[in-house]
Amino acid sequence: MGFYAWRASGKGEARYYTAGVTKDDQGEAADREGMRVALAALAALAVAMGIGRFAFTPILPMMQQDAGLSVSDGGWLASANYLGYLIGALSAVHLRIRAATAIRAGLAVIGASTLAMALREGFPLWVALRTLAGVASAWVLVFVSAWSLERLAVLGRIALSGVVYAGVGAGIVVAGAVCLVAMKAGASSSIAWLSLGIGALAAAAIFWPSFGSGSAATPAALPRDEAKPRSGDFWRLVICYGAYGFGYIIPGTFLPVMAKQVVADPVLFGWAWPAFGAAAVASTLLVARAAPLVTHRGAWAICHLVMAAGVIVPLLLPGLAGILIAALCVGGTFVVITQVGLQEARAVAGASARTLIAAMTSAFALGQIIGPLAAAYWVRATGGFSGALILAAALLALSALALMRWPRAGLSIMARRAATDREKRRR
Repeated sequence: MGFYAWRASGKGEARYYTAGVTKDDQGEAADREGMRVALAALAALAVAMGIGRFAFTPILPMMQQDAGLSVSDGGWLASANYLGYLIGALSAVHLRIRAATAIRAGLAVIGASTLAMALREGFPLWVALRTLAGVASAWVLVFVSAWSLERLAVLGRIALSGVVYAGVGAGIVVAGAVCLVAMKAGASSSIAWLSLGIGALAAAAIFWPSFGSGSAATPAALPRDEAKPRSGDFWRLVICYGAYGFGYIIPGTFLPVMAKQVVADPVLFGWAWPAFGAAAVASTLLVARAAPLVTHRGAWAICHLVMAAGVIVPLLLPGLAGILIAALCVGGTFVVITQVGLQEARAVAGASARTLIAAMTSAFALGQIIGPLAAAYWVRATGGFSGALILAAALLALSALALMRWPRAGLSIMARRAATDREKRRR
């Protein structure tokens, strides 16, 4: 076996080359290294998103039961985490540290803050801990993306990016399964927080060495874009991405609580969140197969409509069946929207993509901060989630229509060519 190296070309593209290896050896080594990178990134995103951001969702019914937490309190804790995520995402652009350092620090903070949630020291401490976990989760997401996607591109294994982002859903599945087992055993929410905190630190320890190799560029090291004139399409994408943040976060925060309201048995309602995560894993791995058939914007619009249907279905189909359909529809689209939405931003803004992505991320974060607060207010005012769900579904549907009213939304070039060929053959 030989060795691998990479260098930057004059056009800023990574060039991959080998020395002293056969073509077969090169391919096998690239496969192994690519999978190592993808699995490490998957584990990091599972900790960052499944635990650092979304573990609170399946634990909320338990905290209502044994800690006296209200829906309003849950809304504030969720929004604190999302505020931390916004702060972390914006600060990551200016952090001048190595990707490995940021990833390791973020994973350590997530593990420690999750463990500390087991302490019953009161609501203000919980708010501070969930905010801190949100900041760290954003760091891990930003720097893991930079670290893993660069290496996969260098290795010629960029298709493994689907494995990387499956980590979001995988973490949600694990967190949901831990809470399901804890509820079935009659354990307290403190035990659930403790178990997830230990799991997060164990995953960080296992994959700690994997993040030390190479020298991936961090966002701070990249050149800043010159802002393009902000066209109507710029604001179209920003507003639609903000609607996505508002629309998905209400079921993303309160789905297990809604399930508990219709099914008392935790063995049954506890499946809502693992189903949500499983749908996210499957959709992330399968979305690449549809890439030749539909544009990024077209896929984005379709996902908004599917998500809107998932948000509204518990009102049309009361009971556990409606809750599980909602979990599949929302879970199966929320990671895909992130993938195709940010790709569309790059296609629209070109060299100024960072400006657009930053604006979209801010709108998304603002939407998911407002969402739980709006839902909590609606529950206090009316005693149910109906109004909040209707509002979320309406915003998603309207934003889908806004995305469709643009030439880029529709079939991809490959799909249009295939349709044209079929029409010619029929003639």
